[in-house]
This record gives sequence, structure tokens and C-alpha cells, in this order.
Amino acid sequence: MRQRPHCLVFIATSADGFVAREDGRIDWLLAANRRVPLPEDCGYAASMKDIDGIVMGRASYEQVAAFDAWPFGDLPVTVMCRRGPQARPTAGRVTWCADAPAALLTRLYMQGHRRLHIDGGRLIQSFLREGLIDEMTITTLPCLLGSGRRLFGPLDSDVALFHVATRSWPFGFVQTHWRLLSQGVLS
Repeated sequence: MRQRPHCLVFIATSADGFVAREDGRIDWLLAANRRVPLPEDCGYAASMKDIDGIVMGRASYEQVAAFDAWPFGDLPVTVMCRRGPQARPTAGRVTWCADAPAALLTRLYMQGHRRLHIDGGRLIQSFLREGLIDEMTITTLPCLLGSGRRLFGPLDSDVALFHVATRSWPFGFVQTHWRLLSQGVLS
């Protein structure tokens, strides 16, 4: 029996696969989101409905901490980084850790966490390399950045995916939900 929480990714990328500019800015994402008519949230609220915690990288945390409003309410947020915070927590329950991904998940499971949202390109890459992501919902936005921080990086082996669903919106967003089947060579 698995002794770790179910780990989900819900993230947006540019059409060429970037989650941020080279310097970490997400101005292109914020501009694209302004074109989304309210109350549409492209499935974000539904994705977060059963989440009982968030794990994110330091760079992602610093972006979120600069927002006008803290988007995670009272959900506990764990920020993974090797060095201390560059930005102060603005709200919510934020803790910092330097644990390895598997060790963190074991600890969070023992604390009662069962469904975690994993956020941040480099953090997602490290969780993928260790086979710790269970589902990914990736929304592709109608823009090309040409360079920046990629969502996916090198892997030690192939990752088999099961297509759950794809949907699109008239404002150009295309969203695909994947379930990760296993790690290893695809057959």
C-alpha cells in the first residue's frame, strides 16, 4: 500500500512549453488570464476542491507572495528550497523545508495529507524524475515566449501517460488532463 499523498499538477504553459520567462516573470500568464471572461476559471476551483495541501518551489512562492491576494486561503503550503525565504509569507500557513521530495511526501502523509497540489516548474521536474506525480492538468496558452523556464526537463526514463480529457475555450486556452501510468520504457 502506498504511503504518500496523491500528487496533482495544475499548471499553465506557453504554447512552446515555458512556465516563466528566464528571470522568472509570469507577466505573459497574467496578461492571458485577463482575457478569460469571469466567472470562468478553466477548472482551477474544481481541481483545488479536494486538495489538502500545496507543495511549491521557492521561485513559485515568491511569485505568489507578490500577488495582491493570497490565492490558497487556509491551505497549508510547504515551500521546498535549499535556502531560506526571500519573501515573507503574506497569509496562510506556510512552512519551509529542504527535504528530498519522497521524504517530504512521507512526512506529509504521516501528518494526514492525502491530496497535494505540486507547483513550480523545477519542483514538478524533480517530482517527475522520482515518479511522484500522479496526475497533470496542463493548460496551454496561446502565446510563444521563445525562451524561459520549461515545464519539462530531462528524465531518467520515459513516463507513460493516460489521456483523461482535453478541452478548449474560445479565448484560445487548451487544457489536457493526464494520468501518469508508470515510469520506464513505453511499449
